Amino acid sequence: MLDKASQLAGPGISTYAEVDRILPDNYESLLDRKRTQQAIYDVKDYIEKGLAKELNLMLVQVPLIVEAASGMNDMLDRDGSRTPVEFPCGLGLDEPIQASIVQAATKWKRWALKQFECDVHEGVNTDMRAVRKDYFLDHDHSAYVDQWDWEQVITEEDRNLEYLTNAVGKIWKVITGAEKMVLDKYPELQDPRFPPLPEELHFVHAEEILARWPDLPRKERETALIKEHGAVFIYGIGWVLDDGYPHEMRAADYDDWVTPTIEKDGKLMHGLNGDILVYNHVTGRRHELTSMGIRVTPETLKEQMKLAEREDELSQPYHQMILNNEIPLSIGGGIGQSRVQMLLLRKAHLGEVSTTVWPQQLHEICEQHNIHVLR
Repeated sequence: MLDKASQLAGPGISTYAEVDRILPDNYESLLDRKRTQQAIYDVKDYIEKGLAKELNLMLVQVPLIVEAASGMNDMLDRDGSRTPVEFPCGLGLDEPIQASIVQAATKWKRWALKQFECDVHEGVNTDMRAVRKDYFLDHDHSAYVDQWDWEQVITEEDRNLEYLTNAVGKIWKVITGAEKMVLDKYPELQDPRFPPLPEELHFVHAEEILARWPDLPRKERETALIKEHGAVFIYGIGWVLDDGYPHEMRAADYDDWVTPTIEKDGKLMHGLNGDILVYNHVTGRRHELTSMGIRVTPETLKEQMKLAEREDELSQPYHQMILNNEIPLSIGGGIGQSRVQMLLLRKAHLGEVSTTVWPQQLHEICEQHNIHVLR
């Protein structure tokens, strides 16, 4: 069993022998390659329209690159271990622009609410593309990332667990609706080995999961829970739990994970954020679909940056906009497009629904498992 510290950030798989072990044997895609591409765009269209309706969002243009000094890029985990691709650009400039390829549009979206003049309870959605060069490339992590990155303006009164829970429920309604649509339109996906998603999500705090399985690392705790409930939303990711570790490392400058929220059995719990995870019947593993949360205020930003020992970054333009109340209070998240497609189309590997680079040894392993990875 892995130690707890090893699972605080990023993928839990670190060798291709392990990838080979976890991929299903006797796999056969339920959709051929042409039907797969058609289904991808049917799902994409349904989800984008569904998110627009349920969360009052409009689709907007989103940057692939931002200025490195802006503080707009998502550093993913607060330990700084996953850094963006950066390069100088601007032919003829005395001082080239130092550009940074986004790892997600998490921070940019909050500023975009102001740029696009969104009112309270209005928001933006994006067809975001990113590069994450520091991931181990396994069956559901790639260097190329596609997400529906969304953000919505809220009020101070909305900054509570009830508002977060309501937003999560709306997203779940869209995802399960997309599954029903695609199963109806592509009946070959209706396979009794792969039952549909449950209608209801099970909501639970990270502290409660730890109390049930105190000796297990994070991913094993999640797996045990998901085997019971099928689909869960885990509150409170980032706050240090009773065992001295956070459930998972979470960046300090967007989601609010320090605010006290609920008290159970005399125990005060923290965090206005969380993740949706489901059980993937094709891979037989946990499958994360989205991370989301109510965003930091000036006060909680300072507190979290101090805890993360990253206070030096507070001088960056993005952080200054929060500290000076120049951008709205908000809630937002990122929904993995290829992750959702992989799940709903009953695929064993992310590379069946997205085209990117994979190591040759992974291609060879997938061929042995009858998995066609796109090139």
